[in-house]
Amino acid sequence: MTMGSNVSLTALSENVGSAIVSLGWSSPTGEGDADVSVLLLNGDGKVRSDADFYFYNNPVAADGSVQLLGKEPTGDGSEDRISFDLTAVPAEVERIVVAASRYEGARFGELDDLKVTLADAGGESLLRFVIEDAGQVSAIIFGELYRRGEEWKFRAVGQGYESGLAGLATDFGVDIEDDETEGEETEATTEAAEEPPAGTAGSPPSATLEAVPAPRPPAEEVTASQKRTARPRTTKKKVTPPRPPARSLAENESWRQARLFPVSALKNDRDRETRATSVLLSVMAQVPRFGRRITAPFGAPSGRMETFTEVSLPHGDTPRRPDGVIRVERAGKLWTALVETKTNGNPLKSDQVQAYMDIAARRGYEAVITLSNDVALEGSPLVDVKIDRRRKHQVALWHLSWAEVAHQAQMLIRHEGVGNAARTWLLQDLLHYLQHDNSGCHGFQNMGAAWVPVRNGINDETLCHGDPRALEVVESWERLIRQVCLRLGGELGQKVLPAQRTRRGTDPGARRARLADQLCVEGRLQAELRVEGAPGLLTISADLRTAKLRTSVEIPAPEQGYPLTWAKRLVRRLAEAPADLHVETLVEGGTGGPRGTLERLRPEPADLLPKDGSTRITGFRLSLFKGMGSGRGSAESGFIRSVDDAVHRFYTSVVVHLDPPASGRSAGRERATV
Repeated sequence: MTMGSNVSLTALSENVGSAIVSLGWSSPTGEGDADVSVLLLNGDGKVRSDADFYFYNNPVAADGSVQLLGKEPTGDGSEDRISFDLTAVPAEVERIVVAASRYEGARFGELDDLKVTLADAGGESLLRFVIEDAGQVSAIIFGELYRRGEEWKFRAVGQGYESGLAGLATDFGVDIEDDETEGEETEATTEAAEEPPAGTAGSPPSATLEAVPAPRPPAEEVTASQKRTARPRTTKKKVTPPRPPARSLAENESWRQARLFPVSALKNDRDRETRATSVLLSVMAQVPRFGRRITAPFGAPSGRMETFTEVSLPHGDTPRRPDGVIRVERAGKLWTALVETKTNGNPLKSDQVQAYMDIAARRGYEAVITLSNDVALEGSPLVDVKIDRRRKHQVALWHLSWAEVAHQAQMLIRHEGVGNAARTWLLQDLLHYLQHDNSGCHGFQNMGAAWVPVRNGINDETLCHGDPRALEVVESWERLIRQVCLRLGGELGQKVLPAQRTRRGTDPGARRARLADQLCVEGRLQAELRVEGAPGLLTISADLRTAKLRTSVEIPAPEQGYPLTWAKRLVRRLAEAPADLHVETLVEGGTGGPRGTLERLRPEPADLLPKDGSTRITGFRLSLFKGMGSGRGSAESGFIRSVDDAVHRFYTSVVVHLDPPASGRSAGRERATV
């Protein structure tokens, strides 16, 4: 689409009762990001109340019409997804504005590839709109959904705001209560006509734009009845640390607490698959917020959920029995998904999934959900199925990993809550079950058959360029990194995503091929993680030649002050960090600066300063080294366990002690001189 154009959703698909809108961008530095927000507007172009403003502090609508699903990594950055149940949108809501904002002085002009896409309930992509040259704005309206008669239409807007999220929300009638909103009023007017917007991203709001509301009335004209008592705050909520567990009443450590979901009776994989499916689906039905969190990304509406196991469905001469069925009822309509489950290292079978896809298509079901320990990669489906495009009713195929299920449970238990002690207890028992060794649901746990030959080939220098086994190892490494992000994010209650540099390209297959070539030449696997609130990207590197893992983070030098002050402050901040932490000074030009262990630098922080007084310091690199497990699995001595432990130790012992990133920092700014 082009800026200002609009299109009817029913002209693109017959399955638009619900939709997924994705806002994406990439960062040249790998560190830039933004947050999405949604506003429901009435005929006057205003929210009906502050509850119609959905953002990171208010992510879900009570009626299920809007749900912010969070970030998903892509090949060149990340994208934020929003689920809309258009059948549940109240009749008085005429427009839905979809926007994104940056914070702490950052601007959209620092990001690349700004785009919005929309997919129907079956996951089929319907439209795409790219915003060019965003400029120095900190908030952008990407697009809007609006009613015309009985149908919904989408308009590509691409209009920028310099006043940020608080200013954008204020213009649409939201009463913001923040300390930093002074001067964030934006002048604009609105027209009810359907003419497309004439503004451009980064330009001031135009008087002819329907997407921009009228100015708010002066404060003296607002009556007391219009004042809101609980106003939204656009400053991000602080994460509440989990409460310590209550003291146990057991006589000694040999006593085991009774569990609702026991694992002792599981004897084989069939038992594990049956038990795991039943346990998960039952908790989804009994804890609505958890069930909604699992199914919303798949296009399910918000409504009454019932789950079933071992359902018999006709298919030719022999009936099929999917592991589970999920049904959600809303406004007299049913949304149905078949569930196929695998535990331990058992792979999904293409013919089995194909049969369920055919059954779902014939019976008018919406989705088939596969669930296993494997992690799906972008642009690389786990199973190949044939989809008959001639069918009027299309079925979506989705994959969910057990690690993602555990992540969602952990986020609700430790950081967000479900508002009910009994439901919290259910989630805790589910999480205990999933993490038990005998459940078979402990996530990605095997680097694959190519792992040992590739390691041996690197050590013997016999691994040839273009060896397909190197690509298999790179794919397994990417799966492991995605799982590490889920686990660390669940512990912290923060977004943790794999970071991809824009210069490495946007095609996932081509990127993996380059990494496989690099593995053959250098014998090293590397990944970067973006942790919300961390001062820089967390880098994990596995050197297969030396069998060592290196976890590191680069901290940019402060904008002001003296280098000796920086060094002393850094050493003080790391007072509780491990003594074997390596600290390296980064200098202009990329040549190596002074370095040493924290133990040696504590009495003499000045050793971090270059001997040449004219050399500019650009930052510091902090690194921890750890021996790498030799096994391909997740056993105590395995590679997967060693990577998990290395990332967890580095973050909890080093990164937590560092200052958060400074606002509006530019990587290209001139640094102070020693």
